[in-house]
Amino acid sequence: MSIFVPLHGKTALVTGVSRRRGIGFAVALKLASLGANVVIHHHRPHDLDLPWGGDDLDALRAEVRAHLTKGAQFADVPADLSDPSAIPALIATAAAITGKLDILVCNHAKSGDDGSILDMTAERLSTFYDVNTRSTLLLTAEFAQLRAPRSDKPRRPGDRIVGNKPYAEAQGHVFWMTSGQIHGAMQGEVAYAASKAALAGVTATVAPELLELGIVLNTINPGPVNTGYMDPETTDRSLEEIDQYIATTPFGRVGVPQDPAELIGWLATPQGSWVVGQVLTTDGGFGL
Repeated sequence: MSIFVPLHGKTALVTGVSRRRGIGFAVALKLASLGANVVIHHHRPHDLDLPWGGDDLDALRAEVRAHLTKGAQFADVPADLSDPSAIPALIATAAAITGKLDILVCNHAKSGDDGSILDMTAERLSTFYDVNTRSTLLLTAEFAQLRAPRSDKPRRPGDRIVGNKPYAEAQGHVFWMTSGQIHGAMQGEVAYAASKAALAGVTATVAPELLELGIVLNTINPGPVNTGYMDPETTDRSLEEIDQYIATTPFGRVGVPQDPAELIGWLATPQGSWVVGQVLTTDGGFGL
């Protein structure tokens, strides 16, 4: 019996893959199962500072490898994406695994050490922006450069991007991750919500520019997904009355990492490539 592997020969870089409870890990497994070569990025020091702590990276690597299809390759790269100088090297390393890079999933994020509007400082806001917003845009810029036409004339800031249209199929895929700030308040998470709202807000600007190069951009809002922060022993917030609230939601549960991973997996295939420039909510009806 043949196995459907629509991403055979494609290479994907998934950032923020450092915990088996995380969305990035579920996305890496999904893309691997669809036939892709998979490169994962992680920054373990961030996890060690949070209530849920770090994971066993050797076990994580082994599980990703176990989901690869025959002949597919795997690599992992540690990097602190708050440092802009780390970004070109990460893209170059991922592309060097097979000689090209087809899919970029910007799943990494800074969380924790946030606060209300009364707690905001320039340093706190910058710290979240640097990781969640700036690095995502810079990663996307580096990814786009891989497909940008070469010219002897220097580009002027704001010059219109001109690609090689028409394209029979997508030449690449980029996925950004936003959050539930588009549907309601995220009290006590002002810096995080601001950094993620910026990505949702600029999606419609960046998507048509990337499309000139045949690159499809979509932004995913996964809604509430329990990656460990809603478990009593590892939470960083009050869980009082949470069970009663969840019982009133359409599915009666929060999301699991596999929920957004399934959407990203489908969008990365040729069948999903006609969906472009959207901020897509996959939250089991929480937004209702």
